[in-house]
Parts: sequence; structure tokens; C-alpha cells
Amino acid sequence: MLKEIHNCQYIACMNLMVGSFTINPRLQRHFTVFAFNFPSLDALHTIYSQILNFHFQQQAFGPSVLRSGPSLIQATIAFHQMMTQNFLPTAVKFHYLFNLRDLSNIFQGILFASPECLKCPNDLIHLWLHESSRVYGDKLVDPKDCDLFQKKMLETAYKHFEGANGHALLQQPLIYCHFAHGGQDPRYLPVKDWEVLRTVLTEALDSHNELNAVMNLVLFEDAMQHVCRISRILRTPQGHALLIGVGGTGKKSLSRLAAYVCSLEVFQVTVTQGFGIQELRVDLANLYIRTGAKNMPTVFLLTDAQVLDESFLVLINDLLASVTLLTPLGAGEIPDLFSDEDVDNIISGVRNEVRGLGMVDSRENCWKFFLSRVQLQLKIILCFSPVGHTLRGRARKFPAIVNCTAIDWFHAWPQEALVSVSRRFIEETKGIEALDKDSISLFMAHVHTSVNEMSTRYYQNERRHNYTTPKSFLEQISLFKNLLKKKQKEVSQKKEHLVNGIQKLETTASQVGDLKARLASQEAELQLRNRDAEALIAKIGLQTEKVSREKAIADAEERKVTAIQTEVSQKQRECEVDVLKAEPALVAATAALNTLNRGNLTELKVFPNPPNAVTNVTAAVMVLLAPRGRVPKDRSWKAAKVFMGKVDDFLQALINYDKEHIPENCLKVVNEQYLKDPEFNPNLIRTKSFAAAGLCAWVTNIVKFYEVYCDVEPKRQALAQANFELAAATEKLEAIRKKLEDLDRNLSRLTASFEKAIAKKVQCQEEVNQTNKTIELANRLVKELESEKIRWGQSIKSFEAQEKTLCGDVLLTAAFVSYVGSFTKQYRQELVDCKWVPFLQRKVSIPITEGLDLIAMLTDDATIATWNNEGLPSDRMSTENAAILTHCERWPLMIDPQQQGIKWIKNKYGTDLKVTHLGQKGFLNAIETALAFGDVILVENLEETIDPVLDPLLGRNTIKKGKYIRIGDKECEFNRNFRLILHTKLANPHYQPELQAQTTLLNFTVTEDGLEAQLLAEVVSIERPDLEKLKLVLTKHQNDFKIELKYLEDDLLLRLSAAEGSFLDDTELVERLERTKVTAAEIERKVIEAKENEKKINEARECYRPVAARASLLYFVINDLRKINPIYQFSLKAFNMLFHRAIEQADKVEDVQGRVSVLMESITYAIFLYTSQALFEKDKLTFLSQMAFQILLRKREIDPFELDFLLRFKVEHTYSSPLDFLTTQSWSALKAVALMEEFRGIDRDVEGSAKQWRKWAESECPEKEKLPQEWKKKSLIQKLIILRAVRPDRMTYALRNFVEEKLGTKYVGRTRLDLVKAFEESSPATPVFFILSPGVDALKDLEILGKRLGFTIDSGKFHNVSLGQGQETVAEKALEKASKGGHWVLLQNVHLVAKWLGTLEKLLERFSQESHRDYRVFMSAKSAPTPSEHIIPQGLLENSIKITNEPPTGMLANLHAALYNFDQDTLEACSKEQEFKSILFSLCYFHACVAGRLRFGPQGWSRSYPFNPGDLTVCAGVLYNYLEANPNVPWEDLRYLFGEIMYGGHITDDWDRRLCRVYLDKFINPSLVEDELTLAPGFAAPPNLDYSGYHQYIEERLPPESPALYGLHPNAEIEFLTVMSNTLFRTLLEMQPRNALVSEELGQSTEEKVKNVLDDILEKLPEEFNMAEIMQKTSNRSPYVLVCFQECERMNILLREIRVSLQQLDLGWKGELTLSPDMEAQQSQLSYDTVPDAWSKLAYPSTYGLAHWFNDLLLRCRELETWTHDLALPAVVWLPGFFNPQSFLTAIMQTMARKNEWPLDKMCLTVDVTKKTKEDYGHPPREGAYLHGLLMEGARWDTQSGTIADACLKELTSVMPVIFAKAIPTDRQETKHTYECPVYKTKMRGPTYVWTFRLKSKDKAAKWVLAGVALLLEA
Repeated sequence: MLKEIHNCQYIACMNLMVGSFTINPRLQRHFTVFAFNFPSLDALHTIYSQILNFHFQQQAFGPSVLRSGPSLIQATIAFHQMMTQNFLPTAVKFHYLFNLRDLSNIFQGILFASPECLKCPNDLIHLWLHESSRVYGDKLVDPKDCDLFQKKMLETAYKHFEGANGHALLQQPLIYCHFAHGGQDPRYLPVKDWEVLRTVLTEALDSHNELNAVMNLVLFEDAMQHVCRISRILRTPQGHALLIGVGGTGKKSLSRLAAYVCSLEVFQVTVTQGFGIQELRVDLANLYIRTGAKNMPTVFLLTDAQVLDESFLVLINDLLASVTLLTPLGAGEIPDLFSDEDVDNIISGVRNEVRGLGMVDSRENCWKFFLSRVQLQLKIILCFSPVGHTLRGRARKFPAIVNCTAIDWFHAWPQEALVSVSRRFIEETKGIEALDKDSISLFMAHVHTSVNEMSTRYYQNERRHNYTTPKSFLEQISLFKNLLKKKQKEVSQKKEHLVNGIQKLETTASQVGDLKARLASQEAELQLRNRDAEALIAKIGLQTEKVSREKAIADAEERKVTAIQTEVSQKQRECEVDVLKAEPALVAATAALNTLNRGNLTELKVFPNPPNAVTNVTAAVMVLLAPRGRVPKDRSWKAAKVFMGKVDDFLQALINYDKEHIPENCLKVVNEQYLKDPEFNPNLIRTKSFAAAGLCAWVTNIVKFYEVYCDVEPKRQALAQANFELAAATEKLEAIRKKLEDLDRNLSRLTASFEKAIAKKVQCQEEVNQTNKTIELANRLVKELESEKIRWGQSIKSFEAQEKTLCGDVLLTAAFVSYVGSFTKQYRQELVDCKWVPFLQRKVSIPITEGLDLIAMLTDDATIATWNNEGLPSDRMSTENAAILTHCERWPLMIDPQQQGIKWIKNKYGTDLKVTHLGQKGFLNAIETALAFGDVILVENLEETIDPVLDPLLGRNTIKKGKYIRIGDKECEFNRNFRLILHTKLANPHYQPELQAQTTLLNFTVTEDGLEAQLLAEVVSIERPDLEKLKLVLTKHQNDFKIELKYLEDDLLLRLSAAEGSFLDDTELVERLERTKVTAAEIERKVIEAKENEKKINEARECYRPVAARASLLYFVINDLRKINPIYQFSLKAFNMLFHRAIEQADKVEDVQGRVSVLMESITYAIFLYTSQALFEKDKLTFLSQMAFQILLRKREIDPFELDFLLRFKVEHTYSSPLDFLTTQSWSALKAVALMEEFRGIDRDVEGSAKQWRKWAESECPEKEKLPQEWKKKSLIQKLIILRAVRPDRMTYALRNFVEEKLGTKYVGRTRLDLVKAFEESSPATPVFFILSPGVDALKDLEILGKRLGFTIDSGKFHNVSLGQGQETVAEKALEKASKGGHWVLLQNVHLVAKWLGTLEKLLERFSQESHRDYRVFMSAKSAPTPSEHIIPQGLLENSIKITNEPPTGMLANLHAALYNFDQDTLEACSKEQEFKSILFSLCYFHACVAGRLRFGPQGWSRSYPFNPGDLTVCAGVLYNYLEANPNVPWEDLRYLFGEIMYGGHITDDWDRRLCRVYLDKFINPSLVEDELTLAPGFAAPPNLDYSGYHQYIEERLPPESPALYGLHPNAEIEFLTVMSNTLFRTLLEMQPRNALVSEELGQSTEEKVKNVLDDILEKLPEEFNMAEIMQKTSNRSPYVLVCFQECERMNILLREIRVSLQQLDLGWKGELTLSPDMEAQQSQLSYDTVPDAWSKLAYPSTYGLAHWFNDLLLRCRELETWTHDLALPAVVWLPGFFNPQSFLTAIMQTMARKNEWPLDKMCLTVDVTKKTKEDYGHPPREGAYLHGLLMEGARWDTQSGTIADACLKELTSVMPVIFAKAIPTDRQETKHTYECPVYKTKMRGPTYVWTFRLKSKDKAAKWVLAGVALLLEA
């Protein structure tokens, strides 16, 4: 879509000091250019005097201050100029850029001042010094610059301020701030005194800590100064700070404090998981709203850790630029920060305020108001680290970071700061002598600085980074205090226990006498008690007799009473039976009465004349009721009526009738007269009268009752009598009983007193026994503990001594724990023994224990024993690490590549340990849970960076009084018991200072002696399981004993000291003490016994030590291979498996010594095989040599000094050689060798017997020959030294021979890749890793193996994933499927998915657990070209079996490898067997030649080609087909197919194609079959053999490896062998264990070196050619003149580039330009003596180093100068001097073509080699030209015969005589007996081809083609 643009103008600006410094003129022409220079002095004066005067006048300053104004301005401007001249930016000081901003900032600071602040001119000077220091001084990087700055500043002050007195200038402290005097209103005033400032800041800190996360800051002078600096920046309008300092210097904490003092809120981004640019935008938008809309003054604090992605800085850059520069609407903000809706909300939010200011509330005004308020209220503080190149890169990419901020550089604390800080902290520590406090602070500072120095050396020697920061220093102090307190308490407690113990023992001894006195009195009392008891016994006897008598009487009585009782109860029973019989009659009588009542009796009474029956009844009643038994005579009815009288009384009389006593006569009358009457029946009478019937019934029943009763009565009386008798008897019995009771009571009383007496007697007896026992116990105890007493006495003395040295000991221990963790053993020893202890003993006199063992200070044997039982290796280093880990206050970070530390940690904490790793699902939740519950959490497998989310946790930044820690956006509860352990598998991680400040690095890397101990245990457990088991049991027992003993001793002391008063009565305690003592004695005995056994076991185990030592040595050799190539990583786990396998497979030998030798050999060879399959061919010899050297050093068979000389081969002086067969280099080397004692006089001998030495030096294989004269007796390594001096090219062969002789032939033999073996060793958890090389296909072998075992792609059991974009998910699915189904997965080219490799490592680990046993993973990857580009994780490499797959080297290996592509079946397949076999063998030789030639570099092939076995197998197939299809062998067709298509398909260079053709002509021709064909000198084509016969033929007949096998001259390998041997020795030297105590002396700095080179080049660089002037010299424009012009123009372009680039680099150093990446690259190349790329691009091809190249350039310029002098063709032309030699050779043809009028396309150049040199010619030939400066490689020119001849030995190139070149028609060209020789510009050949010269040759051209003969313009 096209748009028309109206009214648009471009304004562009550029900084002339940065960027590319050049503008394209075609772009520039569109612009009108204005140059903005730095304002002139007048302009500056005017600007600043206006500002200053206005301020001074407005605030009413004193006249003297006003008068100082002009001199202040002059001083400031002069000082600014001084700064720009003296402090120039460099790569490190990239921010030394001073501009108008800095000038304005100085005046800004002065504008803060009020009249109160400036009372006199001296105050103004003081303020000016302060502002200059702030603006300029705070940027400075190193102390040197700071000192220079101070000096220059004072000079300026003296110069410009009149009457400035020294006192005013030097007055300290030089600090102004807005809170100098506390108080609410901020006023800018000087700080008069540090203490005042400290008070103000301490108060501020306290109140800050109440409201916010607690910061424990030490406000020493440096820190307070930084707070003032930061607060000054925050008070400045639009003031933003860039704080630069390593981690742990307090940048963040001091910023927070400064912000708090300035009443600013602090805002920091909360880094959460997945925090990205979008989240940052949201945070920044909130920040804008907070400051602009809500008007809250805020500091935005951003640290390195929060810049998760460099793209964040794009926003920060915009933010800084926008809040520093006021900009109109739409600009001045971060693009797309707010949506339209947000903008509307903001505008409506501030509208009222805008109106309130009296402005129009337009959209534009509101937005402007909002932005201007953001500017006002938002302050930015960036806290960055200067470590590495990150900051410089950021400053370059994001200029606002430096331009829009004020820089405050946090320097490493100076010695004084270290001393004063530690002094302050120690001040309040109790238990330190006042005198010692100064010494302690000095020592602490010394420790810190000595560790810094050691870290530098550690990096130089070991390439390991260790940083110390102020934080680590503070940790050291705090650890010292805590440890001291703990130790003092511990020692005083132990001492107290011992003192108590001894006191108790002494008391015991003194108590024995008292006990004996007590015993005597107790015995007397016992006798008394015995007498009392006997008297009582007599009394009790009498009393008992009496009681017995009475008891007998009572018993007799009791028997009587019992008899009576029996009788009574019998009678009673009878009576009761009879009474029961009378009962019914009585009941009936009563019932009859109940029927009567007043009514019916009255009724009866009124009967006038009742019947007889009724009268009878009344009569009978009257008889019965007759008083006193007088029967009335008158019993008539009338009398009856009277008798009944009153009815009630009558009735009552009836009821109350005495029925038991009826008078006899009355009874008789009633019985006889009435009852016998049948009518006397109640039932009959009831008919007549109811009442009469009732009376009748009464009479009948009463009589009946009485009769029965009369029977019972006698019995009753008898019963009563019996009862009476019973009562009497009972009474008597009671009396007897009572008497008996009294007697009993008396007896009891007597018995009780007897028992009491007996008890007292027993008690007395017991007391006597107890006292006896106590005396015995006391004696025993005193005797038993006598030895303890002596020991305790000694212990008390030692504790008293320890109390004296405790302070020094703890001091050393705290330093040890705080600092040594990351160092290896030797550095630790050196720090403690050579740096710290001597300082304590000599420099400061703090007493320390002689020969103090620091581990003993931290822990005891029992604990160490426990650790060892938990699997901690028992070597010293591991114990130190464990002690540090358990005592350090910062979280430990274990560097544990062999996983030994982590194994111990997991055993130590067991199930209580929570294990996680970064990026694991839910790992933050795991950490939060552990934090809350106080668990121990292990974060394993860290990389070099740690998720910033964990930053607060690492720094222990607690909030809410230490109860919480913020992780991400959560506040997590912080349990005091929480412990974090970090762990990495990386062998040499580079952790930034920030992280090292927060953690204690612990180097758990296995040490050689540590590993030896472990392997010894392993080998003994296999060889002598009985011993090892016993040893383990013993060790465990001994460890348990140590633990038990300690427990018992502590328990004993505790009990003794806890026992109150005399504890001798406490038998249990005493017995417990005895038991303890017995147990202790028992343990002591067992320990002695165990030691005896251990000694025996150790003697037996020691036999196997050489095996363990050898294995340990080899592990470290293979572990060092990663220095050669980071892809060579081997894990200890894999090594251990290999070690076991080697032991199992070793031959069984009965004799122990013999077995040890066999084991050593087996292990060495197994490790050699395993390792070499993972190495590239070029590194195998390095490994072998290193292995041999280390084994021989261990056996003391070689002298380390001789080895060191051989490897370093330092030749410091150059001597010219007096012998023609030795080069200057060799002779100088011999001279250097002759300085060693063993080689004295070798130089004289060589000179004296030159003939013998020549023969040796020039022999083909000098390494196999004997040395001349006496030197033949020298050892092998001495022979190597001599050989390296004379024939460095033969060193690779010599080293191979050396290894063969020392270790055995099998080490140098060919090893063939055995994929089957590798597969057998693999497992689901151990993948196979193919390291790829060009021209080799790993897949083919794997497919063959898979087919054999049934794992094919067709069967779905083989998954082949070629990795690349988007293939990761495919691979993941394949892995998952394969792990379940037991398939194979091949992941090809894993190096292409760098980001996914971490995931892959975790996937492999996950899927290998509980997977199918057939599941296997194969990976392939290319090795990175440089270590810095290596990306494959260590875990992937370590856990896999690595296999390099590369073409073999050497003819023997290549030829065998070529044959391995076929088998017997292939040989027999063809019908023309004889021809097929011969051609196939020849083809294999051809393949070996073309592949082997590659190693000879450009002389072998002009360009490199990936020939591979596939080419050979295809050719074999073609051969078979053609032989089968044709009756005769089609030689020509075969040669064409092989040379032009199969192999020729790879070849791109015509010369190489010619070479290929020549080879085929030679190897594949009829003489193969018809005749005997020699394939190489001494190697004929074999006869008809079978497959194994061919292999055997090669082994027996092939001559030793030499270039002749390929048709090359022996010289061909000299150069590449020399380079190879130098590289090999350099690598070996790097692999030697470095001596930590020898630090390399550093020469001049890189910058100085480059500066010298730069000055030298600029000084010698010629001026450009003046083309206009040269062109005017002649009007002739012949081809030669045009060539000259072209060359001059090319040279000008090059000279211009050299000059400009060097000048720019120079300006960059001077600070006038910013160093661009190109300039830095150029600086780096100049320092390495290489030609900068920018020059090479414009120059001619060259292989020279910088110095040689530049000299060559000068020669070329001189040649051109001579030619341009008169533009006449030089007599002899120096052909190599041309940029484009082809142009000159073409000019020869053109000139002759014009002259002779020949057609140019039918012409060619012919050359004639003369016999003369350049000097022999004075003028050019008439036609053509003379050429010189050419060299021949691969052969030489024989001047006598005028033909090519074989080169002389060791002469790599020979100089050609002058060549006469002229043009002739093509048909006249001489082709017979000539060789078409290519001409190249350099020995790199290939693209540097120039021309072809036909040179005369007596030999066939084929010879020279195979020898790679060519002419070179530059050797």
C-alpha cells in the first residue's frame, strides 16, 4: 500500500566518537551538516556564571563567597579538561567519558548549598572539592587512578583558588549530604564528624529495619560514604545511579538505606518463574502510574540477577533516556507501555491537578504533566557487577546506562576498611584480650587479601575461579564470633566437668576416714540393740505361756456352750412345728370374732327365746369366760343376756381372751357338755343367727387351739430352761474371752517392741554394711579413677592452655571454614601453613596451639567416624570438606563431579533429606515446604547460574523479624532449622562473585590419594573379601568404639559433676561409674586388639596398594583429557565399573606379587582400550605419552626435571649453526640441552664428530638408530631430548617407540572399533555416544549389529531420529516408546539441538529407571571446533560409552580398514577370481593412498575431500559388474568410472583430479595381472590369496610408514610432523599437574604489547602512492604500466586501511573514540601476532605471522616504488610482490601478442629456467620478462642438468633461479619431457592458484604429480 507523506523532515544526529566513524557520502549529501563542538571556554563561562550568580543572589550569600564564583567556574572547566586528557577510556575503563553532563552535575551539587552551608570562600572550595570528587572521582576504577585524581584535584584547587590553605583542602571527611545533622528538613551541609553521621545513619537503619526486611549493615566509613553518594544522586533532579561493584559489596543494601533516608519507596521487580519482557513491561507501567499518577516518590532498584534477558535492558535504556530528557507527547516513554485505555485513565486521573495548576486540561497537557511528574518522582538505581565483559557490552549496546546515570564505583575494600570493620565487630565480643583485638583484625584482613592473591594464582595455574567479596569477609567475622563463643563455652564446660570430677575424687578420698569413724559408732549401737532385743524375748516367753493356759480353759467352755446351743435349737425347731399346728384354729377363732360386731350381737341379744343351739353357744361362751374358772351354774339365755351386758365390753372380752390359759374345769364343761353336741356346728347355727354362728366357731377353734397348745407348752418350758442355761454359759465364756483379749493385747505390745528392736538392729547392721561397702567403693573408685584423675588433670592443663590459644585457634579455623572450601589440597595447605600460621606467629602475636589440627577444632574422631560409616571418603580433603559443610554459616555449594559428596549427604540425612533440582516440576513448592518445616533440602546438578527467584533464599534475606523469606511473589515461613545444600556436577564451574558471596564453595573433587584409598578397598574386597570384610567390620567397630568411648567419658563426667554433695551414698551412680570404667577399659582393649588386627590387615592390604595407586593415577590422566577436548568426559562411576571388569578378567595367579603385576597390567590395558576408543586419532598419542610419563614418574624411572625440559624445551638464545646438516634452530636447541648436567659437552661432540652425527641426523628413522659415541648409553627419555633438538619431526614416532618399550607393544598396536563389545558394556542407563568425523558413517555399523540382534527399522524396534528443528518431540516420543518396549533409539547430531540437551539428559535419566532391559540409546554428535563452543552437557558425556569414528591414519591401518569392508565371500563372488582379487586389492591400496594423503595437507591434496569407505564399496560393486559383463578386463572404463565418477565426484580441483588419474593409471593396469606390479617402493601387488592371507601379507610385507608409500618425498611429512610434535608437547605440558607454588611471572600487559606493535607499524608504514603524479610520468598505457597502476591502487587501499584502523585504535585508547567490537578484535589479533581480518580482506593471500607479513609488505612497497620511479619494467620482476600475479603474466602475453600480431586465444606462456640469479641481470629482455622469487615444493631444480630432481632431505622448499617467461603460439609449445607445474601464491595451494609452468623433467611427469610438486610465491 502506497502512502504519500507530506511535510516530513529528517533530522539525524551522530556521535563522532562511536559507531563506524564513517558516513557514506551518498547518504550525507541529503543532509545539511552542522558540527556541534564542545562549547568554547567563553561560552562555558557565560553559561555557568549565569546559573551560579542567579543562585548566589537569590539565596543572599555572603560577598566573599560571591567573589569566589568566577574562580570556581575557571577551576571547574580546567579540571574537566584535565580529566578528559588524563583519564582515557579503555576496554576496562569504558565509562571514562566526560562531557557537559559532568560539568553541569558539579554546578548542580553547588546549587544544593544554602548560605548556612557556605559562610566563607574556604567552605566553597571544600564544597567544590566534594562535588568534583563525586562527579569525577566516584567513576574511577582503581586505586592508582584515585591517587592521581586526588593529586590533580588539589593541584587545580591551589592554582585557581586564591588563599586556599592546605588545611581547608585536606580537611576530612570530605562529605556533604542532606542529612548531615539529622533533623527533618533536608539541608545540604558538610559532615563534620564520622560519629555524627554514624549515629544518624544507625537511627535511620533501625527505623528502616522496623518497617522492612532487616538489613544487618556495618556502617564503616566506606559504607557511609556510599550512602551519602547515593542519596546525593537521588536528591539530584532526574538523578539516577549506576552502582558498579562485585557481588557482596553492599550495593543493594546501601541503596535501600539511602532511599529510606531520602523518603523514597523502593520498588524491585519480583522475579518469578517464567518472568519475561512482558512481565517487566507490566511492572514498569505500574511504576509510571505509581510515580506519575499517584505521586509516590519511588526508587526503581535493578540488579544484575534481575536482568534475566538482555532484552530487558532495551526497556531500561528507554526508561533512563525518557526520564532523563524532557520530551513532548508520545516521546519520552517506553514504546507501547500503555494501551489507549490506560492512557485515557491516566489523563482523566491527573486532569483535576492540571486544572488546579491553572493550565488548560488538554490531553496533551495532561500527558505532559504525567510524564514530567514521572521524571520528578522516579529514580533509578542499577546495581551491576564489573566481572567479565557483560557490563562493557551492555554499556555499548545501551548507552543510556552510562550516559544518563551517575556512576558510583564500589572498590574492593582497602586494607584499612577490612581492619576497621573487623575491629568494630570484635569490639563487643567477650573473652578476647584488648591487646589481641587489633591483632585479630589485622589477621582477618591479611586472610582476606592472601586469599585474593591465592585466587589469582589458582586461576593462573588451575583455570579455576574463586572470588572473595566483602560479604565473605563479614561472614568470616561472624563465624569467628559464633565459633569462639561456642568453643569457649565448650572448653569451659569440659574443664568444669573435669574440675568437678577431680574435686569429687578428692572429696571421696578425704571422706574415707570419716566413714571409718562412723562405722565404729554404728557397731557400738548395734551391740546395744542386740541386748535390748534379748531381754524382750524372755518377757514375751512368759506371757505367751499364760495366754496358752487361758486359751485351753476358754476352748473347753466354748465346747460346752456349743453343745447347749445344739440342744436349744433342736427343741426350738420342735416347738415351732407344734405351734404351727395350732395356728389354723387360732386364725379361725379370730376370723369368727371378725364376723361379730355390735350390730349382730345386739341383734342376738334381742332374741326373746332363741333355739337351744343358740343358748348352748352362749352358755359355752359364759363357761369359757368365767372369771377365775368358776363355772356359773346359771347358764340360761337370760343369764346369758345379762352376761353379754354391754355389747362392746363383751366383744372386747372375747378379743382379749387369754387363750393360752383356759382353766381345766371350764374346758372340761365345754368339751363334755357342748362340743360333743352335733348341733354345735357353726354352719347349722348360721341359719338361726349369724352372731351365734360366729360365737360357735370361736368356741370350737379356741378349744382346739388350747388343746394343741397344751401339748407344746412343756416343750416350751424345756426350751426356756435350756435358753437360760445357754445364757449363763455364754456369759462365762465372754469373761474368759475378755481376759484372753487383754493377755493378747499385752503380748502384741511386747511383740511390736521386739520387732522394732530387731528392725533397729537390722538397720544398724545395714548401716555397718553400707559404710563398709561405701569405704570399699570409695577405695575402689579412688583406685580405679586414679588414672583418670591423672588424665583429667592433664586434660585440665591442656584446656587451660587451650583457653589461652583458643582465640588464635578459632581465628585460624574461622578463616579456614570461610575461605578454603573451593581450593584444592595443596593450595589449602599453602594458605594455612605458609600464609596464615606464620602471620599469626610472626606479624601479630596471637598464641595458637602448636601443630594445630583444624579439623579437630571443628569436630572429633567420633563424628568423623560416623561420617566415614555414612560413606564419606576417608581422605583428609573430604574430611575437611565435611567439617566445613557442617560448620559454615553460608549455604554450602558442593563442586562434586564424581558424586562422592552427594552420596555421603544422602546417606547422612537419609529419608529426612529432600532432594530437588532447578527446573524440576514443583521445585519451588518443595523449597517452600522445606523452609516451613525446617527440613534439609539438597538442590542437585546446578549449572553456572542459579534461578534469580532463589536469590533472597541464598542471601538469607529474611523479612518480618527473620520469620519469613520472600520467594518469587510469595512470603514463605522461615524455620530456623532449615538448611540448604547446593550441589553441582560441573568439574570446573565459574560462579559469579555474587553467588560465591552467598555460598561456601566446597571442592569435593576426588583427590588422588582419596581415590587410591577407595580403589584399594575395592580391589581388596574382590581379591581378599575376607580381609576387606574384616577391615570394614573393624573400621566400623573402631568408629563405634570411638563414638561409644566419647559418650561414656562425657556421661561419666556429666554424672560426676551433676552429683549433689557426697555421692558415695549413691551406689547406683558409683556402680554406673564403675560400669563405664569397665566398658571403657574393655573398649580400650578392643581398640588395641583392633589396632593389632588392623595392622595385620593393612600389611596384607598394602600388597595391593600398587594396583589402587596405578588405577587412581590413570583416572586422573583420563580425567585431564577434557583439557584437550571438552568432549572427553569420563565419570568415576564408569571408571569404577571398568576397574572391576579389568580385575575380573585378569589372569589368575597364585603368587600375590605376580597377581598384583597381572592386575596392574590388566587395569592399565583395559583403561587404555576404553579411553582410546573415545579419542580422536590425533589425541591418542598424547594420551598414551601422558599415561606412560605419569606411570614412569610414579615408578621413579624418569627424572621429573628431564621430563619438564623435554616438554617445555625452552630455547632462549639463537646461535647460528656451524654445521650444514643442522639448522640454526636445531643448533640453538642443542646448545640449550648442553646446559643440563647430563648433557654437558654434547655441542662439542656433535661439532667434533660431525660425520657420525650427520649420518644419525639424516637417517630415515633416527629414533630407531643408536646415538653416536658415548651418547648411545643414555636413557630413553634423554635420547628423546636429543632427538627433539635435532629432529623434532620424528618425535611422534619416537614417543610411540618410547611407549612401546616402556609399556609394551600392544599399546601402540592398531585397535579396531569393536561395536559389539561397546554394546555389551552399555545398558539402559549407559548410552553409546558416537563422536563423529567427516567421511565416516556410524549408522552403518550400528544397523549391521541391529540386524544381527533383531533390532531393525522395519521391525519397529529401531528408532532413528536425525535431530534438527522440531525433531525434539519426535525424539522424546521415541525414547518413551523404546524404554517401555525395549527398543533401540539412535539420536543423530545431538549437537544441533543445544537448547534441548539439558532436557535430553533428564529424559535419559528418567527413562533408564524401571525401563525394559533391552532398551538402548545411541547418540552421535560432532566435536565442537573450540572449547568455548562446546555445548554437550557433562552428564550426557560422562554416563555414556564414547566412541570416536574417524578414518584410520597411516597406510597400514588404512589398508587393513579398506579390506575390512569385504570378506572371503566377496573375494570368491566373481567368476574372474584372479583379476577381481588383484584389482580389488589394488583398489584398496588406491583408497588407502587417497585417504592417507589428506594428512599431508595441501601438498597431499590441494583441497580437503571426504573420501569414505562407501566410495570403495561402490567401486568394488562396479568392478564386479564390469568383470562379469565383459570377456576382457575393461581397464580404461574402470579407471574412468573410479577416477572421474566414484572418487572424482568429491574432487573439485583440476590438479587434484589429475593426481587421482595418475594414481589409477599406476595401480590399475594390465601389469597387475600379467606382470608383477609394485604398488610402492618395496611393496609388490600380492599373489592370489584368501581374505586372511591378504591381511597377513599386509602385516608382513608393507614397509614402515613413510611418505614414499604415497609417492611423496620424505620431506612431505617433516613440516606436518614438526607441527604435530610441537602441538603434542604443548598439549602434554598443559596436562602436567601444575605446581601451585610456582606462579608464572607476568610480562608486560597486553595493551602495552599492542601499543608497541602499533607504534612500530605506524612509524614504518610508507606513505600512499600519489597516483596522479605517477600517471603523469608517462602517456604510455602499455599492459605493464597498467599492471603497475593497478598494484599501486590496491596497495593504497591496504595502506589506508592499516593507517586508519591503527589510528582509530590509538584514539580509542586515548579515550577520544569508543572502543568498538571491531577495534577490540583488532587489538586481540595484534596481541597474538596475527594479521587483523580487516587488513587480510584487502591484502593478498599469505600465511605469515604479523611481523613477517609487515616486513613482506614493506618489501612489496619498495619494489613498487622502484617500478613507479620511471615506470620502466624492472630487469627482473619479483613475481610474489604482486597482489595479482596473473595480471602481470597476462600482460607478458598481451605485449607479445600486440608486438607479433598473434591472436591472444591461441597463445600460451612458456618458461625457461636460467642458471643465473637476479643480480646477474641489468636490464629486462627484449620480449617477455625475467621472474624471480619462486620456490619449488616437493622437489628441487637441478641447475646443472636444467631439470626437476628429487629434493634434498630436510630441505622443504628450494629457491628457483631466475625464470625467463615469454609467450608463444600454442602449437609451438614443447610438451615432451616436461612436467606441467602449477604455480600457487602460498603453500595453502587450492584457491591461491596462479598459472601453470611447463618445466623440463627427465622422469615421467607422473612421479612429480604424485610427489605434489608445485611452485610457490610464498613459503
